Amino acid sequence: MLTIRKILLLSAVALLPCTAFAQTITELKELSHEDRRAYMQSLSDDERSAMRDKWRAEYQNLPDDEKQAIRQQRSEARSKNRDAMRERRASMSDEERAAFRDEHRQRWDSMSDEERAAAREKRGQREERRDKQRRGKRGNNAAADESPETQE
Repeated sequence: MLTIRKILLLSAVALLPCTAFAQTITELKELSHEDRRAYMQSLSDDERSAMRDKWRAEYQNLPDDEKQAIRQQRSEARSKNRDAMRERRASMSDEERAAFRDEHRQRWDSMSDEERAAAREKRGQREERRDKQRRGKRGNNAAADESPETQE
């Protein structure tokens, strides 16, 4: 009887989702959204930071064509998400829109001063990244228009 219990226990452990072992970007992408979120939330701040550093290093070691493919994929996903959000917002009734604003306002009002400051800082960082990307795209387009002799 004890042997059967051990076998069942080991079998059950072996069949558990292996979310705790997702070490690479690819492995993490293979997880469901809920498993990925649970996995990331289970990590400490230091572990998350170390993981981001590891992923950043993996990304830096990719060939340029793979990096470009990833950038294109992310750009398409962002565009798709924005379009879906705009569509959802446009399909809202005035009452739904007002409820959405009220919910957002309640969330904001329930934040402490520190949380609000952190949210403002995060928003500012997002805006800076977006502006930097826009400047970079304009700069890349201008460089592409120049002749190769001028670029050297």
